[in-house]
Amino acid sequence: MKRNERIMNLPRFDDLRVDDTLPPLTLPGISRKTLALYAGASADHHPLHIDLDYAREAGMSDVFAHGMLSAAYLGRLLTDWVPQERLRDFSVRFTGITQLHSIPHCVGRVVGKFEHNGETCVRVALSCANQHGEEKLVGEAVVALD
Repeated sequence: MKRNERIMNLPRFDDLRVDDTLPPLTLPGISRKTLALYAGASADHHPLHIDLDYAREAGMSDVFAHGMLSAAYLGRLLTDWVPQERLRDFSVRFTGITQLHSIPHCVGRVVGKFEHNGETCVRVALSCANQHGEEKLVGEAVVALD
């Protein structure tokens, strides 16, 4: 067992059931500052995310969040639950645009339990929605336990 696994209360495979949920993660509303900081950290400076004039010229009412920002939030949901080294697979699909001032709400639910390559694993369905429950990103992860 690695050091940070002792610090985290690692879920036990035998204790989890299909339909169990991960502790949800709600983030502060998306602000222009959030978008600027993410653009700098990710090196994604596409003007649709940071330049109001450009966004309006493209037919949008305002700038909007990078899709990968929401993906990062889902990754955080997972790594708040288990250490990163326990992740075996993580995929996402964008289903909507996260508008400025949206409040991201991330959830996960165990949808399967199985053994793979000698490890006991769970498959987790993931979702990031706004404060109105409108889904913006869905995903799936495989996590090795015990």
